[in-house]
Amino acid sequence: MKNDLQIAVVGLDTSHAVEFPRRTQAPDCEDARRVEGLRVTACLRFSTPFTDASVLAERTAELEKWDIVVTDDFDRAVSGAEAILISINDPAKHLEYFERCAGLGKPIFLDKPLADTLEAASKIAEIAKSAGTRFFSSSSLRFAPELVRAAETVQKPDLVTVYGPLNAAPAGSSVLWYGVHAFEMLQELIGTGATEITLRRDSRGAVAIVQYGDRRRGIVELTGGNSQYGGTARNENRSAPFVVNMPVYAALLRQIRDFFRGGSAPVPVNNSLEIMKLLGAAEESYDSGMTVSIV
Repeated sequence: MKNDLQIAVVGLDTSHAVEFPRRTQAPDCEDARRVEGLRVTACLRFSTPFTDASVLAERTAELEKWDIVVTDDFDRAVSGAEAILISINDPAKHLEYFERCAGLGKPIFLDKPLADTLEAASKIAEIAKSAGTRFFSSSSLRFAPELVRAAETVQKPDLVTVYGPLNAAPAGSSVLWYGVHAFEMLQELIGTGATEITLRRDSRGAVAIVQYGDRRRGIVELTGGNSQYGGTARNENRSAPFVVNMPVYAALLRQIRDFFRGGSAPVPVNNSLEIMKLLGAAEESYDSGMTVSIV
C-alpha cells in the first residue's frame, strides 16, 4: 500500500524474520493474522550459531517470494527504510547491530532479549540516548490476548505465577534465551521493583521465586520439553488463570507499527533493563542455588 511504512529487517537466523513479513505482506496470510500499515522491503542476512546455511536459504527463498530483497550488504538492506526491525536470535549480536542502526535516525524495534548481558543492554540504552534513537524491545508474549485479559481482570495482582519452556540454547545462556518470555509475562502482570530472586533446579527444569519490596511475589516455572506458556494473576479478591494461544506475532506487530508511527514505547527501556537484571540474577542463582539480589 502507498502509505505503508517501509521496514528493513536486520537478521535472518530467527523464524521471526519470516513470520513478521508473512503478516504484513504474504498474499496467502489470513485476515485475522494480517497487520496493515507495514511493508518489509529488505532483510540483512548473516550466519549465527542459531541457524545453518540450509535454513538461511529456505528463509531467503520465502522472503523473495514476497518481493523482499535479501542481502549480505548492510547499507543496501537499510537504504530507503523508514524504520528498522532488528530480529536476531543470537543476543550476543544485538549490541553490534543496534550500534550500527542507531545512527540512521530511524525508530527501532529490537527483538527479545535486549542483549546477552546486562552490560551490553546498558550500552544499548546509552547509545540510544546519545543518538536520540527511539526504540523498544519485547517478547511477543507480553501482548498475548489471554495475558491482556488476565491483567484487565486482576489489575493489581500481588501474586503472579507464569510458566514457559527451558531447553538448551544453541549458544549462550539457556536461562536468558528461553526465560525471557516468562519473565516478560511476569513483569507485564506484576510490574517492576523486583528485589531478589531464588532459582531452584529440578529434574524438569527450574523454578524461580521473585520477591518485591512490597510483599508481591512472582513465581516463574521453566520446564524442559514443554512449549506451553501461561500463568495466573491473583490478589485477595480475584484470580485470573490464562493459557497463551501461540503464536502471538500479530499482537506484537501492531505494537511495533503504532510505535513506528510515533506512539509511545509499549515497554519502557528501564523495564527492559530490569528484565535483564532478573535474567542475569536468575542465571547466577541457577548456577549457585543461592538467593541473588536485583541491583
